[in-house]
Amino acid sequence: MTDVRPSAVSVDGGVLQSLFRSEQGGHEQVVLCQDRDSGLKAVIAIHSTALGPALGGTRFHAYASEEEAVQDALNLSRGMSYKNALAGLDHGGGKAVIIGDPEVIKTEELLLAYGRFVASLGGRYVTACDVGTYVADMDVVARTNKWTTGRSPENGGAGDSSVLTAYGVFQGMRASAQHQWGDPTLRGRKVGIAGVGKVGHHLVEHLLQDGAQVVITDVRTEAVDRILARHPRVTAVADTEALIRTEGLDVYAPCALGGALSDDSVPALTAKVVCGAANNQLAHPGVEKDLSDRGILYAPDYVVNAGGVIQVADELHGFDFDRCKAKAAKIFDTTLAIFARAKADGIPPAAAADRLAEARMAEAKEGKRA
Repeated sequence: MTDVRPSAVSVDGGVLQSLFRSEQGGHEQVVLCQDRDSGLKAVIAIHSTALGPALGGTRFHAYASEEEAVQDALNLSRGMSYKNALAGLDHGGGKAVIIGDPEVIKTEELLLAYGRFVASLGGRYVTACDVGTYVADMDVVARTNKWTTGRSPENGGAGDSSVLTAYGVFQGMRASAQHQWGDPTLRGRKVGIAGVGKVGHHLVEHLLQDGAQVVITDVRTEAVDRILARHPRVTAVADTEALIRTEGLDVYAPCALGGALSDDSVPALTAKVVCGAANNQLAHPGVEKDLSDRGILYAPDYVVNAGGVIQVADELHGFDFDRCKAKAAKIFDTTLAIFARAKADGIPPAAAADRLAEARMAEAKEGKRA
């Protein structure tokens, strides 16, 4: 493992502006990591430890530039501070990104080197899975540090977190139904799910059990075919464009890539509620006002998809599924509280969620100073 070298990643003025001077900054620590023997280049960003050690996954992605990787780590770690705060966890926000195509450069040697960098932070950052990393990868990373979650049950972990992620999204959807229609059920409602992979296919199960009518789409034909073979009542459409325009759609659940709510998609939406598992659903901050102007209720993604982080956080205390499920069930109450705050303050739900998260972090900081 080589030393951390600031020169290894050329950080331009835009990233430094984000880190030190913008309202989006405020990060406590950013670590640039390089191990030439394995080819590792990584960024670990710690946004806040006000509530406890920073917790967030490791994203493995072929970024267009090293600057883009740094910026992504900054944005994602900040989002984790807010997610963890509203999930009621005693954790701050952190995130790591490994630069490169995981299909090409991911090796055991590289993952072990990355684990050593995590260990060098002495517990300030706890890692887990994210895009491009999996349970098997965390088992390898854990061999060089003890601050790794998202491991397999055989290695002391909880395994796949998608089960509780889907359960939390379902609770957020129930809260959205309560707020929008006065009844916390999706029975008789038409729900469209874009993306029926790890999380989406579990969400289908919850909705069918609740009596919803489910419409799906996915870029992978095999994912759609698996759902249709198991549940003949489910219908499928060609793509997301067709899904958001589905007649009579009550709820739209983006469960694939970010940026699903954009200047192009929002005007076409037929649904009155948006609640899904995908991260960073708003293409830009102004989109939520567009949703509000159209009378569409938006359940902030980082609130409703927190079931996964609740699960990995619990690994640090000896994983107990029932305890985690009880915590994930509280997403229902948190989502309702956010809608109530938004209505009282005359602001969009995402802004209300931010205020509640910031209040919890500020309270923790004051408690530490006292």
